[in-house]
Amino acid sequence: MRVGVSGASGFIGKHLCAALRARGDDVLETSMRDPQQAAGLASQCDAFVNLSGENLGQRWNDRVKREILRSRTELPQRFFEALSTMQARPHTYVSASAVGYYGTSETATFTESDPSGSDFLARVCAEWERVAHTGEPLGMRVACVRAGLVLAADGGVLAKLLPVFKSGMGGRAGSGKQWSSWIHIDDAVGIYLLAIDRAAGAINAVAPNPARNADVAEALGRLLHRPAAVAVPAFVVKAALAQGATLILEGQRVLPARAQAEGYAFKFPQLEDALTNLLG
Repeated sequence: MRVGVSGASGFIGKHLCAALRARGDDVLETSMRDPQQAAGLASQCDAFVNLSGENLGQRWNDRVKREILRSRTELPQRFFEALSTMQARPHTYVSASAVGYYGTSETATFTESDPSGSDFLARVCAEWERVAHTGEPLGMRVACVRAGLVLAADGGVLAKLLPVFKSGMGGRAGSGKQWSSWIHIDDAVGIYLLAIDRAAGAINAVAPNPARNADVAEALGRLLHRPAAVAVPAFVVKAALAQGATLILEGQRVLPARAQAEGYAFKFPQLEDALTNLLG
């Protein structure tokens, strides 16, 4: 199968492209910065995966928030407009999304059947997915992968936390009660492959055992043989990330109901096993 990947040089993109090539797929890499060019490449593919989007892990202001939304909606919309003029199209379109779709809560549990939340990131995710489904009238099977906190030693949040925890300065963020719906990078890639091969609609890329932020910090400290008692006050996180602090200080408990119904077998369903593998 020939698979086009937009955002192939990114954190998840590098792992996904490696997995596709390892199983014998032909991978064509592109970017959504030029939607017309991306559509031309997609017309040569059996499946197309869009992982592109402005980095969420930065200080949010009005300009950044506009770019977060534009990169996930306006550019893919232009991609579909260009693709609609082409005779050949991929049979499958897979879009990245995020568990931020559900909004935040310390008490609720979310699966793919739950509606979207009302905060900024939830609205972005809902619009992101709405644009992705533009592919359906063009004859494509569309899947949206709602990823949680993807754990890997070479990127993402964990790579940023490791130096802090190794120095003995790690700990919970804010109250530590907020949920972290995490997933090992190998399982995140596995769910993307499931979406490429057969799934349609929304699918949560999270492990079946979410953890509280304080429990993640404790497990990380224990495995590194370092204390994890230096809590980062909420006001410090807010000062660093402004409105983007919600990504750290608030969370949601999300379960992978769809992946499990599809028969996906998690390699790392438990947090400690996932961290042990990544730190090994």
